[in-house]
Amino acid sequence: MNTCCLQPCPGRLVAIFLTFAVPSLRADWPQWRGPERTDLSKETGLLQSWPKEGPRQLWLSKDAGLGYSGPAIVQNKLYTMGARQDTEYLIAIDVKDGKELWAAKIGAVLRNDWGDGPRGTPAVSDGRVYALGGQGSLVCVNAADGQVLWYKTMSSFGGRRPGWGYTESVLVDGDKVLCTPGGSKGALLALDKKTGDTLWQSKQFTDDAQYASIIPANHNSTHQYIQLTMKHVAGVSASDGSLLWSADFPGSVAVIPTPIFHDGYVYVTAGYGAGSKLIQIAANQQAQEVYSNKVMKNHHGGVILLDGHVYGHSEGPGWVCQNFKTGEEVWAEKSALGKGAIAYADGRFYCQAENNGTVVLIEASPKGWKEHGRFKLEPLSTQRSPQGRVWTHPVITDGKLYLRDQELLFCYDVKAP
Repeated sequence: MNTCCLQPCPGRLVAIFLTFAVPSLRADWPQWRGPERTDLSKETGLLQSWPKEGPRQLWLSKDAGLGYSGPAIVQNKLYTMGARQDTEYLIAIDVKDGKELWAAKIGAVLRNDWGDGPRGTPAVSDGRVYALGGQGSLVCVNAADGQVLWYKTMSSFGGRRPGWGYTESVLVDGDKVLCTPGGSKGALLALDKKTGDTLWQSKQFTDDAQYASIIPANHNSTHQYIQLTMKHVAGVSASDGSLLWSADFPGSVAVIPTPIFHDGYVYVTAGYGAGSKLIQIAANQQAQEVYSNKVMKNHHGGVILLDGHVYGHSEGPGWVCQNFKTGEEVWAEKSALGKGAIAYADGRFYCQAENNGTVVLIEASPKGWKEHGRFKLEPLSTQRSPQGRVWTHPVITDGKLYLRDQELLFCYDVKAP
């Protein structure tokens, strides 16, 4: 398709090509938080309000395995992870009907009081799928048939498994696969995505792994990777893993949400009272704190930056809109919905409560919480650990809403008629 686009052709054919190319690009959600790791879907033409019973369910898969892994979706195939008995699997599903296409072994299952199984979301690139299991096993498989092409373990790079397991969603960037084994050999690791060979490990940045996922950023003419740990938020050079900058972070118990980069600023937040912090990266690669406060204390439901405001659930005040540049609270809503995860598409936030799976559609606006429909995820898993919750984040792509509770994977039609 790309080759055709480069050939000389009449203007009418170019217009036709573009008309068909754009929807296919929008239909892909190749990794955690989408193409740009922002959780901002570029979908349009979606339902702006829901009927009383909620959007129409297209299918329900009942064998996605145990765990909290989210979906990555490319070319009408959905990739996720789940535990079946003593083994974690990378699973491919046909998005048309929810039928399984193949399952590839990742490694031994992570056992945990809060729920067994993998936590991260796979990444898809150039016909391959990359997935990190709860025990720290990283696999690269052929997207067409699930054949394992290479396999690595975080322990072989000096990593020590965090208490709740490895939860990171690996990043594929150019020819690299990035992940966070943590430890004295280097917190961040870059592997060749084709061979699995080591390209570098961040020897100057050696914090233990936590639960956040790496984001890429271009700033000061430098391509870099940003990660959050219990002690620091830091940026390393994409070319060799050298430390570019770092700033202290007051992590407590667990640090989970993915950092946000925008226009030279890095925003991070965590729960257990840690709060939020905004850092500006100066021209000399020095990290300068803009603010640090307790307005947003996001546990693990994620936060989204949209039009100068950060949205998500905060311990204490509930669902919060925070000014990105000043850190001030714009609005808070505690009674409408309990703690949970957030996703965005077509002017709406999809907010999901972790305790009972209720999903609410609200306006994505700094003017306040305004609902446009809600429904409850049914049925809920009977296999989930009593201490576990509905923790898999919603995904909206190609006019469909994907939700998960352990072995139950749901697909809903949210496209406007």
